[in-house]
Amino acid sequence: MNAPIRPADRAATAPFTWPLRVYWEDTDAGGVVFYANYLKFFERARTEWLRSLGFSQEQLRLDTGVMFVVTDTSVRYRQPARLDEELHVSVRVVEQGRASLVIDQQVQRADTLLVEGRIRIGCVDSRTFVPRRIPPFILERMTAA
Repeated sequence: MNAPIRPADRAATAPFTWPLRVYWEDTDAGGVVFYANYLKFFERARTEWLRSLGFSQEQLRLDTGVMFVVTDTSVRYRQPARLDEELHVSVRVVEQGRASLVIDQQVQRADTLLVEGRIRIGCVDSRTFVPRRIPPFILERMTAA
C-alpha cells in the first residue's frame, strides 16, 4: 500500500518539454490528431524526460528490476492539433508517493494550450507487476531536476 501522496519538491520548477511533429498516421480523415494519440504523445514525452535524467526504461528494467506503468489518466481536450504542426509536450511531477507519481502534462502549439492531462504512474516489479517502492536514486533525480 502506498503512503499518502505529498507534493513533489520539483512541482514549482519549469516542466520538461519535448517537441514533436504531427504526422499523417497521428490524424483522422480530417487531418486532425485522433484523440487517443495524445496519450502516445504524453508517453513519448515521459520517456524522453526519463532519458534526460539519465534513465533508459529498458536499462531500468534490466538493472533494477522495476518499471513504470500508467495506472490512471485524465485528459481534457481544448483545441485540435492538425497535420504537420509542431507541438511541445510538457512533463511536470506534481505529487510523489513511495511507489507512484502524479504527472501533469500539456500539449501546446506555440503559446496555445491544446490538451492537458494528469497521469498517475506506478513503479512495479518488472516480473510480477507487484507495486514496488521507487528506488531512492531514481526519485531523487526525478524531483531534483
